[in-house]
Amino acid sequence: MEQRSAEMMKPSTRKRRKKGKFLQLLEYGVAATVVRVVKAIPHPIIYRLSHIMGEILYLIVPRRRAIALENLRNALGPERTEKEITSLARRSWQSFCLTCFDMIKFHGDFTAQDARERLRKVASEEIEILFRKARRIHEESGGCIFVTPHLGNWEFLPHVSAVVGIPLVIVARPLDNDYLEKFIYHQRADTGQVIIPKKNALVMHYNTVRQGKSIGLLPDQGIRQGISVNFFGRKASTTPVPALLSVTFKRPIVVVSCCRKSDGKGYEGFVSDPLWPGTYKSEKEEIFRLTEEMNKTMEGIIRKYPEQYFWIHNRWKTYRSKRELFG
Repeated sequence: MEQRSAEMMKPSTRKRRKKGKFLQLLEYGVAATVVRVVKAIPHPIIYRLSHIMGEILYLIVPRRRAIALENLRNALGPERTEKEITSLARRSWQSFCLTCFDMIKFHGDFTAQDARERLRKVASEEIEILFRKARRIHEESGGCIFVTPHLGNWEFLPHVSAVVGIPLVIVARPLDNDYLEKFIYHQRADTGQVIIPKKNALVMHYNTVRQGKSIGLLPDQGIRQGISVNFFGRKASTTPVPALLSVTFKRPIVVVSCCRKSDGKGYEGFVSDPLWPGTYKSEKEEIFRLTEEMNKTMEGIIRKYPEQYFWIHNRWKTYRSKRELFG
């Protein structure tokens, strides 16, 4: 286990290339303008605009359209007609656009003192009850590993956690624009979240769990340094980090999600029961078991809201030079 962990924590020699100051300021100005414009647009118009843009993207990005259709056929084909598959692919694009718009529209809203009231405008009363459950699990377990698929509006979850009092550490890919990075991430820091860079994040994960804090991860995308476990009945390369942390520190994995209501007005959530590591003879087998349980739990939520899942990602991608951490 120590050897595998050391391999994952080796520092990368690749340096991030910075853009010139003028280009950084230009990008920042464009982003800030877009935020102001989108925040001024009423939500019903945003909702309609996301459907139009999603339809356009579905038509003009053939590679991603093909990936979405193939993923849906393989995952839900036995249960859905071809017409339903096509409809879900279109709606997946629309959901992705709406998520992007919502991220922009609510930028900065959760840093205000009335964050709880702002949250209640877009989230159902049940979602706060569910996250009180999440806080209870966090407190009773001394920190846990929260995971969520790219479903609904996954970006709301760290803000909800901050509002209900869960200290959360999340991973974010550093940007090559210092102004944009501060503009995008400052609100999370203001709500008590800790942002750590994606590169060499496992070291910080270990320190975070030792301190009794919780971690937020998005583990449903393909990864070269992954393990092959079932996801919708097919083997998918999946990060073992949640299970690795769970087994090492005896902390539970908790699957959460924030999905839109069917009428498009507000959100509803899901918080799973904790997935605890059990007694085992083989750490490798337990990591595989926990990872597959995590995938199975995420799959159950996705089946309930298939039109809101990020099907356009090549989740079942195969890697020519794939490194099996526990092969």
